[in-house]
Amino acid sequence: MEPILLYHPRFGSGPCHSGAGVALNRVPIQAPMKLKRLLLPLVLGLALLPLTPLLQAGEPTPESIVIDDFEQYEDGALPLKWKYLHDRALVPLEPRFMRPKERFYVVDEGGNKVLRVYTEGEAVHLTMANEPEGFDWDVRTHPRIRWDWRALRLPEGAHEDDDKFNDTGVALYVFFKISGFAMFRRPQGIKYTYSSTLPVGTVVSYGKLKVVVVSSAIDGLGDWHTIERDVVADYRELFGEDPPDRPLSIRLWGDTDNTKRIGEADFDNIMLLPPQE
Repeated sequence: MEPILLYHPRFGSGPCHSGAGVALNRVPIQAPMKLKRLLLPLVLGLALLPLTPLLQAGEPTPESIVIDDFEQYEDGALPLKWKYLHDRALVPLEPRFMRPKERFYVVDEGGNKVLRVYTEGEAVHLTMANEPEGFDWDVRTHPRIRWDWRALRLPEGAHEDDDKFNDTGVALYVFFKISGFAMFRRPQGIKYTYSSTLPVGTVVSYGKLKVVVVSSAIDGLGDWHTIERDVVADYRELFGEDPPDRPLSIRLWGDTDNTKRIGEADFDNIMLLPPQE
């Protein structure tokens, strides 16, 4: 299917946008914010006020659902909460699915653990299903998803809007449902990408799959970005209808099989959030 390049004003067209519920909320940060709280004494004059818990940007609220922050894994390990799509079925993640040129692995950066995706002319992905073994997600209570990522290398010349060069060094999918008949059944979802060449705000349609550029190499590489999306608002904008209450899964992705280049990036702090007040 030939991609259809779309530009939605509500998705913005620059490196950082906010508002309208679906526009990008991207904040460069020096390091991913880990899921912890700080108690800070507040002094007013000579009076010592009670200690008050303060949440930093990127940290969970009490109502958030943490999908994975990768802290439970050893350096170099596989993130075993995730599964691998093999022969059209999600199966437990095993070392045999990871190869030198297409792999995910945990990296310990001085006490902060992140998930690295590396591809060299290949494609690789991990999936977590919305089920008891994975996580519990109802968009009526948690319409927003947030994650940190950092692109170290992206495939040169890749274009999500061109089938011949349709590579994305790092992406996060949300799949909502499977529709169609027999061999034509396909998942319907949104692919949020860190594009090599397209500007933030670009939307590309591949039928049941909509690609939304939320970070771009145009704005540089190597810095951490915090991405926050209202998937309900995005779905309505892209598909013209309400999404199912319970999405099917979240998928982490990296591919460079069309350009035959190298992609390398990190994920951290993937979580679901309640409606924005």
